Amino acid sequence: MTDAMFFEKIDGGDVRCGLCCHFCRIRPEKRGICGVRENDGGALKTLVYGKLIAMHADPIEKKPLYHFMPGHLSYSIATAGCNFRCLHCQNAEISQIPAGKGLIPGEFVEPERVVAEALAAGCISIAYTYTEPTIFFEYALDVSRIAADKGLKNVFVSNGYLSEEAARTIEPYLDAINVDLKGDDGFYRKVCGARLEPVKRTIELLWRLGIWVEVTTLIIPGYNDSDATLRDIAEFLSGISPDIPWHVSAFYPTYKLKDAPPTPAKTIRRAAEIGRRAGLHFVYDGNVPGEEEKTTCSACGEALVERFGFRVARNGVVDGRCPACGEGVPGVW
Repeated sequence: MTDAMFFEKIDGGDVRCGLCCHFCRIRPEKRGICGVRENDGGALKTLVYGKLIAMHADPIEKKPLYHFMPGHLSYSIATAGCNFRCLHCQNAEISQIPAGKGLIPGEFVEPERVVAEALAAGCISIAYTYTEPTIFFEYALDVSRIAADKGLKNVFVSNGYLSEEAARTIEPYLDAINVDLKGDDGFYRKVCGARLEPVKRTIELLWRLGIWVEVTTLIIPGYNDSDATLRDIAEFLSGISPDIPWHVSAFYPTYKLKDAPPTPAKTIRRAAEIGRRAGLHFVYDGNVPGEEEKTTCSACGEALVERFGFRVARNGVVDGRCPACGEGVPGVW
């Protein structure tokens, strides 16, 4: 076990964890909701420091991040565990392992080795992904510091439930993040075991701090696909900035949510249109086979980046601008 950050001792030997917005009160020898932070005699410990369960070089488009150095490889790492209990989790075989309080799998990998392997694989960023990176925060922070020193970028793929203190701590090293904004508050409580407002606060804070932010909504028929829900999400994002890219993605039955049908392509297109009507400049129809996802200039409509799946077929952005009209294209190019 490794010393954890962000906790305070309270009465009776309990500790209050301040890493995420659950703010778990943890009794002695017990773990928080994430299953990977334990009260060890009045001191909070992380059980997953360096215990990697996944290490892969992925296209950055897989995260998805479309306005962050398109076409590059990102070295992607994860430990077991998550602070959500999403019924539709696509990586439940690794994210939900600690929920049973058993042994936590993983191979110990020194932070320096992660950076070295990222460089050897030709990656120009490290992605903390697959499970929720907040739960292995101490390790992600150490890796990200070394990565930044070596000229690598750092990106999170997150549910957005990290506390403000944690967000401000990682901010000097975090270059981009994709946050899942999953639905309304009822959806969060019923399907994820969480609440909506902390996620919204995180998105707004990170954007204000200057971290590049993109947002994904996985649309599940009968759960979060109403016009009202989608409009609320789109208007919230547009209210922060119309330049935040919104990825609306199709659901396929998985884990404990196999009763819901796959998302029809027409629902994804409807959601994308709702986003555009709300004023968002960049809305992407994600995860629909056969769909070409283009980035177009918000001023003149020129096709700038053409993608097929996770492959960038053409990137026409020049020095961060549209070559046709000179309009700036928000993002990191």
